[in-house]
Amino acid sequence: MDKKEQSNINRSFHSEFLLLEFSEVRELQILQFFGFLLYYLATVIGNLLIISAVASDHRLHTPMYFFLMNLAMQDLGQVSVIIPKSMANSLMNTRHISYSGCVAQVFFLMFFASSDFSLLTVMAYDRYIAICNPLQYEMLMNKQACIQMIASVWITGFLYGVLNAGGTFAPPFCSNVVNQFFCEIPQLLKLVCSDVNQIEIGALVLGIVLVFCCFIFIIITYVHIFTSVLRIPSTKGRQKAFSTCLPHLTVVSILLTTGFFTYLKPTSNSPSHLDLAFSMIYSMVPPLINPIIYSMRNKEIKNALSKLLGSGALFFK
Repeated sequence: MDKKEQSNINRSFHSEFLLLEFSEVRELQILQFFGFLLYYLATVIGNLLIISAVASDHRLHTPMYFFLMNLAMQDLGQVSVIIPKSMANSLMNTRHISYSGCVAQVFFLMFFASSDFSLLTVMAYDRYIAICNPLQYEMLMNKQACIQMIASVWITGFLYGVLNAGGTFAPPFCSNVVNQFFCEIPQLLKLVCSDVNQIEIGALVLGIVLVFCCFIFIIITYVHIFTSVLRIPSTKGRQKAFSTCLPHLTVVSILLTTGFFTYLKPTSNSPSHLDLAFSMIYSMVPPLINPIIYSMRNKEIKNALSKLLGSGALFFK
């Protein structure tokens, strides 16, 4: 290969990437487009309903639902980063994504995913204060404190996104073929020409420290929460306390198990169906099921949705 050909390849690596196709059959590409379209509409509508219900019902203007509304906004952002581009590629029968578009996907995915988990940690603290220290709840979880917590969540996510995007795209790439339907860090690191051990270790250490600290905090708070709940004399009181905690624990469990598998398992140069499956689960399932979990297990959300949607919302009653 002469220098001119090598130069053209290098320029192509810096101008675009080729994402994984779900299928080369045109009919299956169209089917994938409509499948993702239905998923995207369901996710957007579900999270918008949560946001609208919290914003429109003054009874839900409390810290718990303020955090839930922010979680819905983060979920909307996360699916909007990867799904529309994948749908567009399937519809237009292409695999291309620009270099800047790939950088943006990595940044925003890490931004929303990390802020999502940070927010789940804040929500655990909110439930801890509400159940274990209810007399001081209004003082500790006042409006200023909630705004400061949310600001910290978004700022932390932004910094984490910048660090991951900068570290991933700093070294040169020897290929532009990404074995994933979106720009995912583990798959991008396989394309780096130089030794990526330091990059991988740095990214892993940063992510592990953040997730481990949040995870330990959540575990400790829920040990105290369940200890306090079991001391509640009335069965109805225990059920109400559990109904506000179990959805949160379910969401945390799904996010942790799928994310750990995707980012902590050994990398392989060959594409894997498990890589695709778990990446789809951690990036697509939580934003879809979060509104379902919180609306099905929460009476206040059901009532707000019923009021918002009118008499046709008998399903929520």
